[in-house]
Amino acid sequence: MERREFMTLIGGAAASVPLAARAQQPTMPVIGFLSSRASGDAPHLLAAVRQGLKEAGFIEGQTLAIEYRFAANQNDRLPALAADLVRLQVAAIIAVAGVAALAAKAATTTIPIVFEVGADPIALGLVPSLNRPGGNATGVTNMASGIAPKLLELLHESMPAATDVAFLLNPTSPRAAALSEEMQMAARTFGLRLHVLHAKTESDLDSVFATLVQLRAGGVVISPDPFFTARSERLAALSVRYGIPAVYESREFAIAGGLMSYGASLTEAYRQAGAYTGRILRGDRPADLPVQQATKIELFINLKTAKALGISFPLALLGRADEVIE
Repeated sequence: MERREFMTLIGGAAASVPLAARAQQPTMPVIGFLSSRASGDAPHLLAAVRQGLKEAGFIEGQTLAIEYRFAANQNDRLPALAADLVRLQVAAIIAVAGVAALAAKAATTTIPIVFEVGADPIALGLVPSLNRPGGNATGVTNMASGIAPKLLELLHESMPAATDVAFLLNPTSPRAAALSEEMQMAARTFGLRLHVLHAKTESDLDSVFATLVQLRAGGVVISPDPFFTARSERLAALSVRYGIPAVYESREFAIAGGLMSYGASLTEAYRQAGAYTGRILRGDRPADLPVQQATKIELFINLKTAKALGISFPLALLGRADEVIE
């Protein structure tokens, strides 16, 4: 073989190696993130998802890509957003809140879904069993269905003289009717008159608190909902401005100036959802992964807000608090 032919052969082989190597290299997995919230809401919760993924060995931008889809609190957009993720053939979908999880489940029976929901996943129709989900969906639940009545109990314990209280509800929630009925029963137990008010847009919030003043409500329980969680600071500020004691499940609400919060740690629940997604990317099947239940329940009391509203907490209640904000 002449030298020219030899060099041509070597050069051609060298040029073909990188192409072959690239063809054999595994591509970076792409997952979807589906939320009813607006982009930019609750960034600490997104950070918790990324932390869970990192614990499973996946870092966004390095070993993992995430396609984000936010409905901006317009739940009717969720089916189309879920269908878009399915069209992209993502490796898995993280769906936060019940409405997002239901949209994802309706869009695909094959792509793994990891949900984070406040309600009972069985009652929502997401899984037939917590221990053996059996299908393409599993995830984390904080079982917030019992949180709203507990918040009413805490509000009543803080202000036993109040006879009229309110319940703020997002009417677009799939659990709206069940939550309303649950709270009416709890109110009757405590001998309270309950006024159910609705808010689903930003502009609704001011009018709701103005109505609370007209009703002379002794306080308001805010129902567990992503729309309200993303507006913890605004709701806390409105509560103080209008002089209406308000309680909510999110710790961010009490930290932002709300009177009291009681509920599961959403940060921990989102981290668990990220970690579960990582396990699925590594080969675990959602059918074999039991639905996790958030067990860390926190009670936060804001004494500074209580003082501004003229409320004195019972010592027994203060003693049960995980943190008292002064």
